This record gives sequence, structure tokens and C-alpha cells, in this order.
Amino acid sequence: MQILYFAWLREKIGLGEELLILPPNVTTPRGLITWLRARGTNYAAGFANEALIRCAVDQEFCALDAPFGAAAEIAFFPPVTGG
Repeated sequence: MQILYFAWLREKIGLGEELLILPPNVTTPRGLITWLRARGTNYAAGFANEALIRCAVDQEFCALDAPFGAAAEIAFFPPVTGG
């Protein structure tokens, strides 16, 4: 699965994107966040506050608890504000 990181998440994690094979028990963005945190301190720092994380599955905004099924891409980013 293609995982994309934007803005300060990219800075803290040190990557803009990566291709990962997820374990079968990771079925939601929140589950993915939990799994990623265990991969290293950079991921733990990036995902330290879930309240500041938004996600999109195959370019559609979704809740962190929404199952992503056979999605090809998940993007994580901070809240977006307009002006």
C-alpha cells in the first residue's frame, strides 16, 4: 500500500511517501497509525497526537476508524485551513 505524508508529518517522519506491506490485522487508518508508531521514534513523534491527523483513502477524506479494504493509497496530513 502506498502511504503518503504531508506537511509537518513528512518533516517529523522524514519521508514523503513509502510503499508498505501491512499486516492483515491493520484494517483502518487508526490501526495503521498504531502500527506505524511502533516502527520508530520518528513515526511516534509524527503521530503523537491523533487529534491533529486527517486522512484520505484513495483520495477520499475518511474517518480514522473507517475500514480501508483493498485501498491502494492512504494519505496522512494535518487539518487544512482556508483563508
